Amino acid sequence: MKTLMSILTLAAATFCAPALAANAACEAAAKEKKLAGAAMTSFMKKCEADAGGAAGCEAMAAEKKLAGAAKTSFVTKCEKDGAGGGTAMKAADKCDAMAAEKKLAGAAKTSFTKKCVADAGG
Repeated sequence: MKTLMSILTLAAATFCAPALAANAACEAAAKEKKLAGAAMTSFMKKCEADAGGAAGCEAMAAEKKLAGAAKTSFVTKCEKDGAGGGTAMKAADKCDAMAAEKKLAGAAKTSFTKKCVADAGG
């Protein structure tokens, strides 16, 4: 039993350490840029996803409440794009941040984001 707990603890530390380091680096960058509110939230999500690799993609899928084939497709595309590093993902993140700054919600946010991404060439 003690051996099992030791193995689980070691495994958890191995997988969590990079995420915690990325989180600290992202928080430091956000403070340096003096971000607050929605801009900080958007920046943190993108920063953590970029730093997290496959784990970042999984976290983004969980945040979007995806399951089954939709989750698998999203994670595969995300990893292929380099954990959110694709230009379409960057444009979408920027557009989402702009929509949040304008305090858009629902259909207005969706419409604004689609047009913004299309204009950005994504």
